[in-house]
Amino acid sequence: MSVYGKTRSTLQEHHLAPKKKFGQNFLVHRHTAEAIVRAGEIGPDDVIVEVGVGLAALTIPLARTARQVVGIEIDSGIIRFHEQEHDLPDNVTLLHQDILKTDFDELERRCGGRLKIMANLPYSISNPFIFKLIDNRRHVEKATVMLQKEVADRLLAGPGSKDYGIPSVLLQHCARVRKMMTLSPAEFHPQPKIDSVVIRISFPLDQDRPRTLSSEESELFTRIVRAAFSQRRKTILNTLTSAIFFPALPDRNDVKKMTEDAIIAAGLSPRVRPETLPIAAFEELSRSFHRCLADTGR
Repeated sequence: MSVYGKTRSTLQEHHLAPKKKFGQNFLVHRHTAEAIVRAGEIGPDDVIVEVGVGLAALTIPLARTARQVVGIEIDSGIIRFHEQEHDLPDNVTLLHQDILKTDFDELERRCGGRLKIMANLPYSISNPFIFKLIDNRRHVEKATVMLQKEVADRLLAGPGSKDYGIPSVLLQHCARVRKMMTLSPAEFHPQPKIDSVVIRISFPLDQDRPRTLSSEESELFTRIVRAAFSQRRKTILNTLTSAIFFPALPDRNDVKKMTEDAIIAAGLSPRVRPETLPIAAFEELSRSFHRCLADTGR
């Protein structure tokens, strides 16, 4: 029986089916799963959080490599299948949870340190999962994640690219992102319509990063990035003026003038477009806006 046939028969035998609402695509080739585990650079003392256990294509090689695997699975049918089959190694613990609702602080305590994550990520939650990683980066050491190619392209994109935008800047600001491999639709059941890409995301601690932003500057950084890319065709002056960063100034002309001053103080032209700016420029904008807000008494 082919690997596709075996996956289908297992699902049918246990009255399971890939659920569209969960965006499930099951890995069917053992050698591919093993290559993804190697890409995660996992050591024998590591505790790994696996997102989306599925039929355990990744779980089994992970359990052979790591000290312990904590599997997060939203599908109750998948949880029931593994409980009935008793097919998982003793060093695997399953948690019936939605990763988007999981408390990462509690998960870090359970794992005994900053999280090391492996995920054959359901396409339906790719973007919210990445933003959850960003928001919880203090709890995460690294994540090796399989994504739809177009999502991965956005996360890896640099200035000037059509894919460069909010996810690119927010993630690369706080993490190192590296493409590890590309997988064709033939690696999955059911087969997706486009390629998948495995990326590795590493989150250094703030004290290990040069010129980190203060908490207030970091909050401004996120607001500035989201505002800047909300109207890609406009200049940075127009997009940031519209976002009203200076509510203490009631007159729009004063707001525009203060916004322009803050942009110039960051060493940028007010006429530049956001998609051309490197991440360092957005960081300088955050510092500059923070200084100007302090001057205006917010």
